[in-house]
Amino acid sequence: MLRAIGLDRRGVKRMVRLESLVISLFGGVLGIGLGVFFGWAAGELLGTRMATYELVLPWARMAVFLLLAASVGVLAALWPARRAGRLNMLAAIKSQ
Repeated sequence: MLRAIGLDRRGVKRMVRLESLVISLFGGVLGIGLGVFFGWAAGELLGTRMATYELVLPWARMAVFLLLAASVGVLAALWPARRAGRLNMLAAIKSQ
């Protein structure tokens, strides 16, 4: 549809890849945030019984997982972006 209103093939490919990147980063941030929250909640429950309990967040590992989520998102979008770029715009409009 975007091709019909003037976006070129490169633009369609870029848009599909960026959308995939945003979705994968959103999932990574949401997963890390929920993991930290549930870890904190479990630590609060256990911390009352264990005097030496301390919450430690592995910032470097969390950053690695965010980078991994971003790279998987971009890799997952390569084939669909290529396919969307090659699609005949008139055939795509006709099928909808």
